[in-house]
Amino acid sequence: MKIEVEIVQPYVTKWQMQVRRKQPNPLILRIRIKTSKLMKFARYVAALTCPLAVFAQNPAEPYEQKLPGTTLSFKMMPIPAGDFSLGSADAEPGHQPDEGPARTVHINAFWMASLETSRDAFDAFANDLSVSQNITTDAVTRPSPQYIDFSLGMGKEGGYPVQSLSQFAALMYCRWLYEKTGIFYRLPTEAEWEYACRAGSKTTYYFGSTTTSLGDYAWYSNNSEGKFHKSGEKKPNAWGLYDMLGNVAEWTLDAYKADGYAGLAADSKGLLTSFNPGRYPKSVRGGSYRDESNLLRSAARVKSEPAWNRRDPQIPKSRWWLTEAGNVGFRVVRPYPQPSAAEIDAFFKQYLAQ
Repeated sequence: MKIEVEIVQPYVTKWQMQVRRKQPNPLILRIRIKTSKLMKFARYVAALTCPLAVFAQNPAEPYEQKLPGTTLSFKMMPIPAGDFSLGSADAEPGHQPDEGPARTVHINAFWMASLETSRDAFDAFANDLSVSQNITTDAVTRPSPQYIDFSLGMGKEGGYPVQSLSQFAALMYCRWLYEKTGIFYRLPTEAEWEYACRAGSKTTYYFGSTTTSLGDYAWYSNNSEGKFHKSGEKKPNAWGLYDMLGNVAEWTLDAYKADGYAGLAADSKGLLTSFNPGRYPKSVRGGSYRDESNLLRSAARVKSEPAWNRRDPQIPKSRWWLTEAGNVGFRVVRPYPQPSAAEIDAFFKQYLAQ
C-alpha cells in the first residue's frame, strides 16, 4: 500500500480521503489532514500499515517490535497464563514483611520485553520532533532534556538500559509507542513482574535458592564494578527474559503498599493493580547493579520516594528525571488480548495525570 499525505492548516474542517486502484499500481490512499490531528493520524497509519501478524499474534509466540522511523526493534516474549504464589514465605532467608502474606494469584497471558528498555529506544521517543516537548495538556509529550548526563559515563547508545527516569517518563514512552504502533504497551503490575521473573520457579531466585550462581544471571554489587552494563550479557530465565535481576531495577505499575498483599484474597483471579494518583511511593522490582543479593530475590520490593530527586536544582522539580535513581529503568509488557481504544485512552489519562 502506498500512502500519500498532504498536511493542511487547521481551517480545513475534516479529513478528505480518496481511495483508488489503478493497475498495475498498488492501492493508493490519499489523505488531507489538519495539523492538529497529526498524532491521531499517526496512530491510524500505524494500525493500517502494521503487519496483520502482529495484531493477530499468537500469544504463545515471541515477536519483534520495530520502532517506526528507526532501525531499532525489541523482542517480546510470551508469558503463559497461570497461577503462582505472589510474595515470599516467612521462612525464606531475607524475607521482609512487605513481601507477605503470600497469596495465590492468577495471571492472564501477556508478552514481556526480553530486555530492559534501551537508551537507544527511549532516545527515539525523546528526540521525536513530531511530538511536543514537556507540555501539560492531555497529549503525548516528550521529556525535557537531561540537565546533566545521568548515565555518568557508564554507557548510553549501543544497548545500555535507560535509567534515572521516573515512572511517569516510562509510562509516557508507552503511550508514545501506542501512538506510533497502534499496539498497547504498558508497565507490568507487580504480580505480572514477579510471575514473569519466577518463570515457573518457586525458589528464592529463579535459578535456585542460593547465591552461588547469581553472578551468572545478574549484575549486582559483587560483580558490577559499580556500574550498569549492556542488557542481555547474562543468562536469561526459563522464559527468555534477561536481567530481571540486577543491572537496573524496574518500575512497575503499582503503588507501593507497606502491608504487602494483606488486602488480597487468598485466591485472587484476574488481579488488577489498584490505582493511586500520588507520585510516590511506587513499587520497583528486581534490584540493581548497586544492590546486595538480598534485594535481587524474586519477591524483593523497593519503594520510590521523593528523596530520589532531592538534588534536582529545577523549580518545580522534573517529572521526567530522578537524580538519585541512576539504577532504575523499566521494561514493557503487552496484555493479551488488547483492550479497546476507549479503555486504552482511559488508562493513559488516569496514569499520566500526575
